[in-house]
Amino acid sequence: MGKQLHDNICEERLFSSIFNKHSKNLHDFLYYKFGDLLNPKDKVQEAFIKLWQNCTKISPDKAKSFLFTTANNMMLNEVAHQKVVLKHQQTKPKQYTNESPEFLMQESEYYDKLQKALANLTEAQRVAFMMNRVEGKRFKEIAALLDISTKAVEKRIYGALKKLRKDIKEL
Repeated sequence: MGKQLHDNICEERLFSSIFNKHSKNLHDFLYYKFGDLLNPKDKVQEAFIKLWQNCTKISPDKAKSFLFTTANNMMLNEVAHQKVVLKHQQTKPKQYTNESPEFLMQESEYYDKLQKALANLTEAQRVAFMMNRVEGKRFKEIAALLDISTKAVEKRIYGALKKLRKDIKEL
């Protein structure tokens, strides 16, 4: 019985000697078997943490076996996890919507009408309109950029809107 108490892995001195004796060999084993991508150093640390958590249940002569088995299983779990991650990354999102073909056709027709109506604007109207509605610029900013008055910008944009409403009834 005295020997059992003396050989308790929970003793810091004994645990430290087990760490010093097996940590490098355990790391090398994991590194050679799995490579460096899965962090063998981390798995060595985690295996020793598990040994410490189970120190009352494991005898010193079984410590090496416990460490190698635990670390190997952790690496195998990491490999399986990486496979799932890789499979998920390769899965492409679905390329369809819940919109009906009729809606898509109407959307396409509307887009075509809009493009034709924009092409029918004068260049001055189109430039002012696009700067305001697409780029979000204010009348004063447009006036400064085009070197015209704010009233001229207003007239161009309102003229463009009037013409667009006439060309496209849905607007």
